[in-house]
Amino acid sequence: MDSEFDVIVLGMGPGGEVAASRLLDAGRKVAVVERELIGGECGYWACIPSKTLLHPPALLAATRGAAGITGAALDWADASAYRDTMIRHLDDAAQVDGYRERGATVFKGAARITGRAAGRIRVQVGDDELTADHLIIATGTTPVLPQLPGLEDITVWTNRETYTVRELPHRAVVVGGSAVGVETATFLAGFGVETTLIQRGGSLLSREEPRVGELARQHLEAAGVHVLLGASPARARREGDDSILVLESTEKDTDSPDPAAASEVRADVVVFATGRRPRTEELGLDAVGIEPDDHGAIPVDASCRAGEGVWAIGDVNAVMPFTHVAKYQGRIAADSILGTARTAHYDGIPRVVFGIPDIACVGLTHAQARSEGLAVESVELDVAAALARPWTQEREPEGHLGLLADTNRRVLLGAWAVGPEAGEWIHYAALAIRAGIRLEVLRDQVAQFPTFHEAYLAALDLFES
Repeated sequence: MDSEFDVIVLGMGPGGEVAASRLLDAGRKVAVVERELIGGECGYWACIPSKTLLHPPALLAATRGAAGITGAALDWADASAYRDTMIRHLDDAAQVDGYRERGATVFKGAARITGRAAGRIRVQVGDDELTADHLIIATGTTPVLPQLPGLEDITVWTNRETYTVRELPHRAVVVGGSAVGVETATFLAGFGVETTLIQRGGSLLSREEPRVGELARQHLEAAGVHVLLGASPARARREGDDSILVLESTEKDTDSPDPAAASEVRADVVVFATGRRPRTEELGLDAVGIEPDDHGAIPVDASCRAGEGVWAIGDVNAVMPFTHVAKYQGRIAADSILGTARTAHYDGIPRVVFGIPDIACVGLTHAQARSEGLAVESVELDVAAALARPWTQEREPEGHLGLLADTNRRVLLGAWAVGPEAGEWIHYAALAIRAGIRLEVLRDQVAQFPTFHEAYLAALDLFES
């Protein structure tokens, strides 16, 4: 097997795959290294299975709201079987063969960087020592579990157990109110699991506008999820088949009832959606002079370069831990290696939570804009009150769109939408923010009738300045 390459790609999730494919298409000699499955966390245990399983409950909710449909029902056996098809039954043999047919050399195993020799980077994979002019690190992240007394005594799930589950539990507690926690609670409750969501802060999706977290909570509670804000697990214990979390209050001022009133929660499983940490500990980064930050992330420049001949893309650099950003950075790094220097821009990146309904955001929040000293104005539109499109789909539609504008430059800085298909029509705002399209041009654009894109025209008319 060859040992000398133009580029070595460590980690074959979405970012690594994009980079490797671009390099192979350009005729480079590429080694790809994957410790688990080609396709990565996203393809087998996160994005793909979660969205596959979120779709049936979303469709059911839509049919219940629509006129003229009766008798719709969920079938977990069929849904989970199709999920297994989508995650290739946790088998990447076809992907391995595909990359080999395209000219890549595929190595399966954990990799460690061992240094440089004659200007080339050395990487050890099992008994094989590889060398290359360039190295792309795309090793992703691993779940972080809290240091909780009694954790070892209860049934603990992360995203992996959740989205490969065969038999659904009757009761589940989800810890963490970020995008992953909201989606997980939506999926479980959608398939009839008695679900409690615990968030230590005073609102869900705390990195977004407070209004977004408020709407997310309202929709979750309408779907039957018991949402506890301002609460955090203090310890855990088991009683028979019950996994029990003892809670403590973390917030004095929340809309949630006093967590002391629900100081214990019982469930069959406890799903922790409490963050992830870049997978860098065993990589040997010091051998090429790279020092990760306190959270394990690899610092990179605007071209995703981490050091001489070394690039880090995707969640491992923690710039924006989204699959679509990893794919974008894969293109940036590959093009740089191929001789076309590129700079990454992150001001128009959408952030979508695939709830029921979609929750989509892009750009700055009001607080972030104010902290940068920007003069801003924000508006919120009741989409159902303003448009025809929601009423063509549902008898009692709901939807909201928020826009944030720079009143000096007269451009959009941020946007959020909570409503049907918002993950699709948020891209109107994403492009406007990325390109700096002036409000006058956006107002003059004609949207197809009837579509949700018309909401932007109605919302833009609400600005006073």
